[in-house]
Amino acid sequence: MSEWKEVKLGDICTELSDGLHKAPLFVEGGDYIFVNAKNLCDGVIVDNDPTKKTTHEEYLKYSKPLNENTILFSIDGTIGNIARYKGEKCVLGKGACYINPNPVLVDSSYIYFQLQSPHFNSYLNCMSTGSTIKHISLKTMRNYEFTLPPLSEQRSIASILSALDDKIAVNRRICENLEAQAQALFKHWFIDFAPFKNGKFVESELGMIPEGWRVSTLTEIAEYLNGLAMQKYPPISDNDAIPVLKIRELGQSQCDNNSDKCSKQIKPEYIIKNGDVVFSWSGTLMVDIWCGGICGLNQHLFKVTSDTYPKWFYLMWTKYHLAEFIRIAKDKAVTMGHIKRGDLEKALVAIPDSDTLVKMSEVMRNIIDKIINARLESSHLASLRDTLLPKLMSGELKVNN
Repeated sequence: MSEWKEVKLGDICTELSDGLHKAPLFVEGGDYIFVNAKNLCDGVIVDNDPTKKTTHEEYLKYSKPLNENTILFSIDGTIGNIARYKGEKCVLGKGACYINPNPVLVDSSYIYFQLQSPHFNSYLNCMSTGSTIKHISLKTMRNYEFTLPPLSEQRSIASILSALDDKIAVNRRICENLEAQAQALFKHWFIDFAPFKNGKFVESELGMIPEGWRVSTLTEIAEYLNGLAMQKYPPISDNDAIPVLKIRELGQSQCDNNSDKCSKQIKPEYIIKNGDVVFSWSGTLMVDIWCGGICGLNQHLFKVTSDTYPKWFYLMWTKYHLAEFIRIAKDKAVTMGHIKRGDLEKALVAIPDSDTLVKMSEVMRNIIDKIINARLESSHLASLRDTLLPKLMSGELKVNN
């Protein structure tokens, strides 16, 4: 510890600034993501809003000096989201500051983990401004003081924590591949009807479908339970508290220290558990399998379940209609675009005969289970990383231990 020294974040960086203080020109199908706080999740930049895309021309006007060492950190609205820059096509908004550590002085991976330490989180909590919308100034970021070990030790500490992050990243890629497989199978079965092309087809509301199949709607194959206004159900103690699942948490696939809390005494049907399908129908529309632990379902989100049909079936059909739902919400948008239950009732689905559905389920259930297991493993690894991180950063736990 004698070789560790006190430094300020601004003094060991070549650049520390924020992004654009206005919206760029958004275009449908743009190649560049407009990155703000909600786009920084679990170390990566996520493309979670198809309406916030822009062009190469806008990028050239507003680009920032990002490089292979750049760290992105959210400083406006939601504070504390973080990501490494990996060359993504993006334009930064004011909610994301970029930090370019000086490679002569520090290891960028070490700084990446330092910005996730309890020491830094405590500093943010003390220094943030704003009663409802929190903000951290660039000056405050630059003035953050911490103890820095020698460069060789920085690299050793970062390598341990990075190994856990690398496995989490591998799991993420596995899930992306499995999700692509599920989408391809769904299209093969329900859009192209490829396995049934030599059989007899009949007319339906969806056009020609295999004989023995029928047409229904989303609300007939699953229940879409809207969440509660969780501010009405505050916890009575710390032991009674569980995180609130809102659109932000669904988008980042986890709850965090910034998540609201509610009482665990709410009705059981509004408790979300690992493996539940959740659909945000307002604001940013998305559908996903939740693997972020027990939490309470907030309003503007549906918990999707069925006593009749398998999870993969109502999950894939809801995802299939998502693009149309986004279009509907965009057309209705005044302050926050949304869909209505009537839109679910109009969304048609093709239901195969029972024998075919069973055979499909044997394949698709295996894919969904692998996705859930990989995500849960990643949650466990993240918990281990978060336990080790403060001990390594403080010197309490030496690298050789």
